[in-house]
Amino acid sequence: MGREYEPTVGQWYEDLENEETFQVLKVDEDKEIVEIQHLDGDIEELDVDGWTELDLELTEEPEGWSGSKAEKDEEDEDDDWEEDEDDDDDDDLDDDDDEDHEEY
Repeated sequence: MGREYEPTVGQWYEDLENEETFQVLKVDEDKEIVEIQHLDGDIEELDVDGWTELDLELTEEPEGWSGSKAEKDEEDEDDDWEEDEDDDDDDDLDDDDDEDHEEY
């Protein structure tokens, strides 16, 4: 069995026994639950006993990772910005309409 690591939100771990990499999303100390997200995007909850049975090593965020909740939240903010940008385009259309009316 590998070293025992405390679950740390945002930290990446490699489960050596199952050859899986995952990130800790949430630690609920009251319920003694650790929520993790696997590379394929699946989210799993482990109880504290299940966590301590894992053969873990610390690892880095996988290259090209795009599935974390934090990044999705950031993308949502980008989408909001793009919607604002689209609103500017609507103003441009109104300007074009005004130009058409000036020709009459």
